[in-house]
Amino acid sequence: MTDSIIEFIKTFLMLFFELLLLFIVVSFIVSLIQQVVSEEKIKKLLSKPNKAVNYILGMIFGAVTPFCSCSTIPILAGLLNSKVPFGPAMSFLIASPLMNPLMIFMLWALLGWKVAVVYFVVLAIFSILTGLVFSKMNLAESYKGVNVKGDGFFANKSGSRFKQALNDAWAFLYPMLPYLFIGVSIGAFIYGFIPEEFITKYASGDGFISVFIASVIGIPMYIRPETVLPIAEALVSKGMSLGTVVALIIGGAGASIPEVVLLSKLFKKKFVISFVIAILVVAVATGLTVNLII
Repeated sequence: MTDSIIEFIKTFLMLFFELLLLFIVVSFIVSLIQQVVSEEKIKKLLSKPNKAVNYILGMIFGAVTPFCSCSTIPILAGLLNSKVPFGPAMSFLIASPLMNPLMIFMLWALLGWKVAVVYFVVLAIFSILTGLVFSKMNLAESYKGVNVKGDGFFANKSGSRFKQALNDAWAFLYPMLPYLFIGVSIGAFIYGFIPEEFITKYASGDGFISVFIASVIGIPMYIRPETVLPIAEALVSKGMSLGTVVALIIGGAGASIPEVVLLSKLFKKKFVISFVIAILVVAVATGLTVNLII
């Protein structure tokens, strides 16, 4: 029990301050970009005449941004506040934590190039489809809107851009702090008190049930790219199939509890539920595809 408590405290402190720093840095960068690049230019970038291209661009933008699930939130808010079409923004949200270069490299290094390629292709397709489905479901209405300043995010600003970016970063972070605290606490509890054997006991096969269970178990975990290698290596060594491991990784990296809690601050319940379901579908589909092909 003592070891579990120590692990909980260590994990909580590490995750909380890491995410705190990431939030400030990412929000700061987003604010600087928004001060330099006009709202109209940002909107135009992901508002091509061909709507299919917009979804592909949203997916690509997500794939090339090396952010974890939580640090995509400030960027997502910036995109939506810039009036970027909702669907492509959702494709970005799905792709960013799951398809970033570090994640792909880690999978390649541990599970081989075939798994990495299947993973990338399936995730690319599903991120585009998810954006399209979310748009058709009119989930844009679920966005509560986040103004980091009383006079609007893109209002005329006085003073230096650096100071303004710091102000904007803090203004975005401050209302998120309770949600960040709660989400990280739950994630740290999972790490500290739920043993690895519990996961392998209920998700050791390669069929639908095992893959689905692994996806669900992954969601309470906060899986960052740098933690993929040791987690996946340990589970594979205990006999878990490659596809089941992939499903666990997608569940944890794509819809971690800290991210879900933060999204609940930005969106209504309908969106949050739809998002979690989408990640589960993506995780199960990718896991089964890997088990089928590899």
